[in-house]
Amino acid sequence: MYATSPPLFVDITTCARLVGARLTHQERATMKRERVLQIFLAVLGILFLALIYPLYTDLWHAKWLLEMHNETEPMFFSFFIALGPFLLLAARKPSAHRSLITFTAWWSLAHAAVMTIETVQTWNRGVHRDFTDVVIAAAIGLILLALSPARRDQSLSRSARLQPAPGPSSP
Repeated sequence: MYATSPPLFVDITTCARLVGARLTHQERATMKRERVLQIFLAVLGILFLALIYPLYTDLWHAKWLLEMHNETEPMFFSFFIALGPFLLLAARKPSAHRSLITFTAWWSLAHAAVMTIETVQTWNRGVHRDFTDVVIAAAIGLILLALSPARRDQSLSRSARLQPAPGPSSP
C-alpha cells in the first residue's frame, strides 16, 4: 500500500477503513481523548525532565542554602525529574499506565491544596505570595483526571465486540 514506509501518524478514520470497520462517535471521542492524553503526558514528562537544569544550578552554587535558605526546592525538583521518564513511558500507552497517571493527578491536586493553604497563610501575615504555581499544579491534576483512560473491565475492547457470535456446534 505504501511505496516506502507507512506514515508515522494515521488518521483515525483511515485506520478504521484499513481494518474494514466503522467507528462509533464514542469510540472516536475515546481515541481522540487518548491521543490528547498522550501529547499532554509527553509534554509534561519533558517539562519535568527539563527541571534538571535548575536543580543542577541550585546544587552547584548552593543557591538553596546561601540565597533562598530553603532546602525544599531541590527536593521537589528531584521528585519531578524522577517522575518525568515514567510520564514519557506512560505517553506511549496510557491505558497500561493508568495507576501512574491517577497518582500524578491526585499528587498534583494534593500539592495544590497544600500550596493554597500556605498562600492564604502568607497573605494573612502580610507577605505576598504568587498564586501561579497553585493554579498550574491544580490544572495538571484536573487535566490528567479528565483525560485518564477508562478501566479495562468497564469497557470491552472493539475487537471483542466485532467478533462474530459462535455458530452451532457440529455433532
